[in-house]
Amino acid sequence: MQVNPFTLEIIKNAIIVANEEMFYAWARTAKSPVIYEVLDFSVGITNAKGDLVAEAPGVPGFSGVLDFVVKEAIEKWIHDLHPGDVIVNNVPYGSGTHLNDVALIAPIFYKDVLVGFTATKGHWSEVGGMAFGSWNPHATEIYQEGLQLPNVKLYMEGRPNKDVIDIILANSRLPDNTLGDMESQVASMRVAARRIMSLVDKYGLDAVLTAMERIIEDGERYARIRLRELPKGVFEAEDYIDAAIASSDKPIYVRARVEITDEEFVVDFTGSSRQVPSPINSPYPATVAGVKEVYMAIIDPHVTPNAGLFKPLKVTAPQGSIFNPVKPAPTSTFWEAMAFATDLVWKALAPHVRDRLTAGHFLSIIATIIGGVDDRTGEPFAIVEPQPGGWGAGYDMDGTSGLVAVGDGETYIASTEVYEKNFPILVERYTLNTEDGVGHGKYRGGFGVIREYRILNNTALVTIQVGRHDYPPWGVEGGLPGPGNRVVVYRQGSSPIEVRRMTAEIFKKGDLVSIRTSGGGGWGDSLDRDPMLVLQDYVNELITLETARDIYGVVIDPSRRTIDWEKTFELRKKLRELRGHV
Repeated sequence: MQVNPFTLEIIKNAIIVANEEMFYAWARTAKSPVIYEVLDFSVGITNAKGDLVAEAPGVPGFSGVLDFVVKEAIEKWIHDLHPGDVIVNNVPYGSGTHLNDVALIAPIFYKDVLVGFTATKGHWSEVGGMAFGSWNPHATEIYQEGLQLPNVKLYMEGRPNKDVIDIILANSRLPDNTLGDMESQVASMRVAARRIMSLVDKYGLDAVLTAMERIIEDGERYARIRLRELPKGVFEAEDYIDAAIASSDKPIYVRARVEITDEEFVVDFTGSSRQVPSPINSPYPATVAGVKEVYMAIIDPHVTPNAGLFKPLKVTAPQGSIFNPVKPAPTSTFWEAMAFATDLVWKALAPHVRDRLTAGHFLSIIATIIGGVDDRTGEPFAIVEPQPGGWGAGYDMDGTSGLVAVGDGETYIASTEVYEKNFPILVERYTLNTEDGVGHGKYRGGFGVIREYRILNNTALVTIQVGRHDYPPWGVEGGLPGPGNRVVVYRQGSSPIEVRRMTAEIFKKGDLVSIRTSGGGGWGDSLDRDPMLVLQDYVNELITLETARDIYGVVIDPSRRTIDWEKTFELRKKLRELRGHV
């Protein structure tokens, strides 16, 4: 069908706006702070084949699997879909991440014609399992991680499927939150569907379908143009996942081979470790989503993603590997491996696309749950959130401080005041982590944070997983690595201990958990850093006199807060000789 190009552009942008409205409708009506404060979710619209047409900024790990989610629903239900149906799926291996991340899929019909689908995926705070909050760093199989909802109908022709909903609520320790989040999720999808229907009523069905296809075609055309600008060849990287696992303390070896041609961007994880009986496994859709994150950063981080944009991307991960596990592999802390799917490609390409990628960042989500039953009200409560940290330096700039990891994208750090008002905790300290520092270089990494929670309840349960501890954020071109992530627990009457993972451990009133996220890696030789930038960091209390002197070779007079240029010149000359620099 021939459609006026101006009309097509109007429809294309209206579809994108409908998707954004779905996003904000869910955020503003949800029950749990992990949705309405943290924004730990994503939404999208696909065509009738399940190809992504539009998505709103959200968690990239969710956005990147929405096409898998819809296509799996189509495969099962294509001959039994009706207006008003809503399908629920959280089984990770074919379309997901972990069981807490629940996907809802709803067909959009215009009369008897299937126009497309709305798809949403977000973190439900509780879906059962062996530990409060469901995701569990000690799980050895998926059955310990919660209720599995294998592509079943939550709503049938607009009517709630009460049997399925009753099963969901019976398995949740926070049924009110679960029901509230589920209903707001469904309501947001209806908002988007109404907007699509209004477009059909105004411009006609053929025009809307044509606009959907044009979005995808334009995405592919643009991706191939940008792909031709990239360096061509084969690039490789390897690393180790050091998140503690159940079967051993040995790190998990991972590697990636990246090949870029004028037509394809191919990533192959062959050679990486097999899946492990611990929840760090990344389901294949999550692995692909992780690669999509860095692929978009290289192609164009500001373009609106769609199926066409990802047409040149090919991802291989052998079945049964850490990047493509099979049942019953647990996946509740999947982000530990998924992050490395992103980071390996990033590490391989950073020296070659210096204007688009930085040095390594703190990477691990450091996901945290604090929950229990509030002494004041007798009601259950739960804090579920990622932590921010330090990002790596660029070739011409310092790294960003206190930002969530790449896999969390547009999520926020929840308000301290909201937590302290609603829950029996005190955020005792929330500051840049200048104590552990950053990866130094000509440009230094950004700073992580220190975030400390004091328990004010008689008891609370704490769950946490820490990665990037032994194998810290990497530097580039002589830049130093960051210090690594760590968590320290202070219990009343006991010495502080450093922990790597906890699952629903009991904390008592007055106990404190101190989360210390890593600074990012540096870029370039620290002796090439502008001495004035070193002085500025000292004045801003980001580094010490000793760091300025020993790492950067800059001698500062602390009383006058000025640089002794003569001593700095001599010291840098001496340090270059000691370090073997020309």
